[in-house]
Amino acid sequence: MSDPRINDRIRVPEVRLVGPAGEQVGIVRVEDALRLARESDLDLVEVAPNAKPPVAKLMDFGKYKYEAAVKARESRKNQTNTVLKEVRFRLKIDTHDYETKVGHAKRFLGAGDKVKAMIQFRGREQQRPEMGVRLLERFANDVAEVGAVESSPRVDGRNMVMVVGPLKNKAEAKAEARRQKQRDEAKAENERKAKDKIDTSSAAPVTQSIGDAFPAELRERAGQAEEPVQQPAPEPEVQEPAPAPEVPETAQAAAPEPEAVETPEPEVADAPEVVEAPAPKAAPKPPAPKAPAPKAPAAAPKAPRPGPKPGAKPGPQA
Repeated sequence: MSDPRINDRIRVPEVRLVGPAGEQVGIVRVEDALRLARESDLDLVEVAPNAKPPVAKLMDFGKYKYEAAVKARESRKNQTNTVLKEVRFRLKIDTHDYETKVGHAKRFLGAGDKVKAMIQFRGREQQRPEMGVRLLERFANDVAEVGAVESSPRVDGRNMVMVVGPLKNKAEAKAEARRQKQRDEAKAENERKAKDKIDTSSAAPVTQSIGDAFPAELRERAGQAEEPVQQPAPEPEVQEPAPAPEVPETAQAAAPEPEAVETPEPEVADAPEVVEAPAPKAAPKPPAPKAPAPKAPAAAPKAPRPGPKPGAKPGPQA
């Protein structure tokens, strides 16, 4: 599509002018319309050249082209091309194979595509076309949730053909698939969060301490070790009243007797509560050092032995 004529390219004597907000100005000369466009800093665009007189509008032509391009892109994006998918059968198809073919056809129809069901005849099977018709009718009933028959079964050479169209167009099918995917993702996310949380609602309340789980022998030993030595509370000292000073008799006679003042008894303080504290374990005593053994007294010096006596001198020989 070619661009519309704007401003000085408009070669007609008068136009039906439309304002920027869509208001109808009326039929004016093209020179007056161009003057209004220049004063408004807008463009005069011919939007309906085949009208009598042509319709022109005051607008920003650059913005108009941008919006037109966006609309064209969106229309191309939403435009869908229907694809014809083909599913082939044999007259004596197995049950499992038939269910597989039906599953493929449902997926194609759910995506917005048409399905062409074809039965291939072999040999004498061509003489029994009614069996092919029954098979195709069964197929149409199985895919009735997502598709409807557009072309009834017909013989095409050695084959029999039937066309099934989708109930939803391709755009709706894509939107539905996108919404279903989002729902599946949200469901998976919620399940993952639920698994991460620890469910303590069904847990039994704790009725005993951890120490109760230990053997009785260990609990007895721990109780003996932790039993504190209770010391008697110190008794408060009772202060005796000081003796009154002796007064001479003459003074006692003159002075009036003083009133006896009762000395308040000191209140006995309550014994402080004994805080049970674990008794510290006695440190092992170091072994006492061994006393050094006394040395034996030195032996007395032995007396010198007498030397050998000198022998008798031999006498003179006769």
